[in-house]
Amino acid sequence: MTPTDHPLRNFLRELDRHADLPANDRQALLDSPWRLRRMDAGGYLVREGMPPLHCAILVNGFAFRHKLTGHGARQILAICIPGDAVDLQHMFLDVADHSVQLVTRATVVDVPRDILNELFLRRPAIARAVTRMALIEGSIIREWVLNIGRRDARQRIAHILCEFAVRLEALQLPADSCGFELPLTQEQLADATGLTSVHVNRVLKALEADGLIERNRRLIRCRSWRALQQAGDFSRAYLHVASEDEFEFAA
Repeated sequence: MTPTDHPLRNFLRELDRHADLPANDRQALLDSPWRLRRMDAGGYLVREGMPPLHCAILVNGFAFRHKLTGHGARQILAICIPGDAVDLQHMFLDVADHSVQLVTRATVVDVPRDILNELFLRRPAIARAVTRMALIEGSIIREWVLNIGRRDARQRIAHILCEFAVRLEALQLPADSCGFELPLTQEQLADATGLTSVHVNRVLKALEADGLIERNRRLIRCRSWRALQQAGDFSRAYLHVASEDEFEFAA
């Protein structure tokens, strides 16, 4: 199996984005034992309160982090995209403190946690890349707290649309003149933004009416990237990806 068709290719690309991995580090990761799973939407990759035995890495499909209140109300904390290792935050913890659930059908690679820990401890470049990825996950969650706590409904929705587009772009996943497919339902967007699904629907219609986006079911096309950034009070700085003066995924 070549690196280009290896199930860990997107994860390796993400590691390379954060550290210049030597060839032997790349090969050590590709040679690690792994198990491939194909799962349906709604399946759990991580369950709060359970011991994390494997690190699940998304090959394709999307997931979200979430926590539940004692009464069952859900708060979505972040979106996970292909290449994300959803268990990095639990690498050295005994119990998962939140859940990760699939929002679409997905292919997942499970790598034993002790193998990743060994690579982390013995290979400094991998340790540096994994640490940066985990810190950026924390940065994203802090931005989401700000989004819910201090931005209005229009800003919250526009901000999530901008974040999703930039993250797809950074991993060279589809976000182009045809737009991108937002995997979250309006109910899930509501749980990510502290709104009701009715309010989410109203905001999306307003963004469309104002000429910022076009929608075709879940396909989102931006008509003015700069205007959408302004509407969402969005800066890509917290994502720690390369800054670009022009990012136009609209024609």
